[in-house]
Amino acid sequence: MMDQEQVVAAIRSSTEQVFSTMLGLEVASGEPYTEVNAPGPSDGIIGIIGLAGAWVGTASLCCNTTMACRMSSQMLGMEYTEVCEDVLDAISEIANMIFGNFKTTAETYLGPLGLSIPTVIYGLTFSARTAGKEQWIVVPFACGDRAVDVKVCLTPNRGLPHMAKHP
Repeated sequence: MMDQEQVVAAIRSSTEQVFSTMLGLEVASGEPYTEVNAPGPSDGIIGIIGLAGAWVGTASLCCNTTMACRMSSQMLGMEYTEVCEDVLDAISEIANMIFGNFKTTAETYLGPLGLSIPTVIYGLTFSARTAGKEQWIVVPFACGDRAVDVKVCLTPNRGLPHMAKHP
């Protein structure tokens, strides 16, 4: 069974570890909340990774372009002020590290999970949405005056009922 508090703790731990060790940045976790779908159009970057196993779903790292450039600058040791291929690649890798760490922790209570390769979406006034009415667990983070949202949406794998852990 998935416990929302365990998911939040895994998101916090994974995000704080990657920001601290890989980016040299400190983040402060905000109050987690849930949402069914994104509230509307957003501007910026979303790194998305699929999760599969006894539980399936999606994980995403969302921020504005200024924060994406800052994270990329820290990771790559170069100054980025606008989005380019390097920034998109860095956001992809940061999402991969956060959700790779998340996966390792989450497997202790969800069973084995696989990760897809990351997809990064960048643009102005776009909407990202998950099919159906699945619930996202959202943990907001602040890095100075910038925000980063880390989100996970999981549901039992209905195609593999013998693998899902049910109450």
